[in-house]
Amino acid sequence: MVNYLPIVRQRPQLIETEMRIIFLSLIFLGLFSCKESSSVKADKNNSEVLSEKIIQSKYPDALDRVFKAHGGLQNWTKKKVLVYDLPKAGYTEIHTTDLITRMDKIVSPDYSLGFDGKHVWLLDKYGSYKGDPVFYHNLMFYFYAMPFVLADDGIIYGETTNLIFEGKSYPGISISYDSGVGTSPKDEYFLHYDPQTYQMAWLGYTVTYNSGEKSDNVKWIRYDQWMEVTNIILPKAMTWYAYEGKVIKEAKNTVQFDNIVLSETSKPETFYAMPEGSKIIERPQQ
Repeated sequence: MVNYLPIVRQRPQLIETEMRIIFLSLIFLGLFSCKESSSVKADKNNSEVLSEKIIQSKYPDALDRVFKAHGGLQNWTKKKVLVYDLPKAGYTEIHTTDLITRMDKIVSPDYSLGFDGKHVWLLDKYGSYKGDPVFYHNLMFYFYAMPFVLADDGIIYGETTNLIFEGKSYPGISISYDSGVGTSPKDEYFLHYDPQTYQMAWLGYTVTYNSGEKSDNVKWIRYDQWMEVTNIILPKAMTWYAYEGKVIKEAKNTVQFDNIVLSETSKPETFYAMPEGSKIIERPQQ
């Protein structure tokens, strides 16, 4: 018995020492974990800020401010699909566009048309569609998704003189395209914005699709009716105006947009596929 007493008396001291070591180790691990977590969060935040700066640095400062006035380019790039109704005389077209792939589809009671990623197609059982599907399938999308479509690749930004309307001066940015971009790379756009709010106010544009040659005939659209859709400012309507050069005259016609939806969920590719009975439409020969 005598030989074992010293050992029995020492056990509480050993246990207490071991507990201190474990306790200190847990504190150290906790502090290290918190520091590592904070570092990861800081790296993530810094990465997001850097990403935003990289996106912003691609564009003129004025255009970047226009993007911000409409909800921000970062917010827009999260969206995957845009849908809106376009009322016509006696019927309505439903326009759907994939914002990433730019596949699109237009559906009306008598016809439908779209772009499946490779071909423009038309389904027109009754021969009621009289336009050019290659020209029209994404035409209204580009007008409607302003100013964000002006962040596309292959764009050349420049300066342009201010547009004067009813005594107010609207600064502007000129937009042209690299060769081979889109179906009409010689088209030009002129975005003019409110100098106080930086909200888009006017769009000038040329049409070179049929001729293939640059044009000096700049048409003008006024953007003065806006609405908020999931934190993005989009047109409720837009109005074409009569003009002589940069002299804006009277309003000619207004196009209304209804039931606008911006979604962060893509539709399946089959949604844009060519329906049975439709035909591929080639661009008319110039």
